[in-house]
Amino acid sequence: MNIEASVPTTKNPPEQFAGDVWLDVIAAPHEAGQRATVALVRFAPGARTAWHSHARGQYLRVTSGVARFGDRDGNIIEVHPGQTLYTPPGQDHWHAAAPGCFMEHIAILEAGDDPAATTTWKEHVSDAEFDGAVVA
Repeated sequence: MNIEASVPTTKNPPEQFAGDVWLDVIAAPHEAGQRATVALVRFAPGARTAWHSHARGQYLRVTSGVARFGDRDGNIIEVHPGQTLYTPPGQDHWHAAAPGCFMEHIAILEAGDDPAATTTWKEHVSDAEFDGAVVA
């Protein structure tokens, strides 16, 4: 057993995020065969990811604020603290802080067979897509 070394908070890159988003790694693979990565991600109001998908899906547990999640069908749902959202493998989606509030979530995902292809990043989410009707 060991206490993990602290890793500095990183600001996520503008190629993959719009607005200010920060990441703190909680857990990452140490040995062959380990796949899980867990991170605490903080979004400024209205900040959002670009469209993306994950080879093995992803769990997102909202810990504070109000999150928005969108899919290619135009569905946007709001998720509140204590709720967990699951996106299946290969599903294009985005996540964001709702306007007017910060949002924080814990992201949990497994590396793909090719770790470099675990997350496939795509184009930025348009303002119209972000501002679309919230369905839940």
